[in-house]
Formats: sequence, structure tokens, C-alpha cells
Amino acid sequence: MNPSNKTPEMEKVLTELFGVDRRETIQSNHCLPPPLGCGKPTTQFRDELSEREYTISGLCQECQDKFFGT
Repeated sequence: MNPSNKTPEMEKVLTELFGVDRRETIQSNHCLPPPLGCGKPTTQFRDELSEREYTISGLCQECQDKFFGT
């Protein structure tokens, strides 16, 4: 899957802040690793909005449900 576009500066800040490359994680179809996400492979999303959120945050459906509520 293709991650949403962010400026190189923002990508650098996110990588430094969370200790993981968001783009690489999304491109490998995995959820962000703990403690941010679960680190598991992504499978299915409930709807198009949830799939779009994954390209932004890198959180799988289960982790999105925990973070945002069902």
C-alpha cells in the first residue's frame, strides 16, 4: 500500500519521534510496532475511510478501533 504524502521534514520528525519509518511500515503492509500499534501484518479494512486512515497513520483496523473507537 502507498503511504500518504508528507514533506521530507515531517517524515523525519515522525521517524525521530516514534522510532520507526512510517513509510516503510505502510509499504510492507504492517501496522506500526508497539507501543504505537500492534506490528502485525495488515489484512482487511472495514471501509475505504479506514483504509485511507492506514495510509496516514499506519494503524491497522484493530488498532484504529482501539484508538478511535469502533
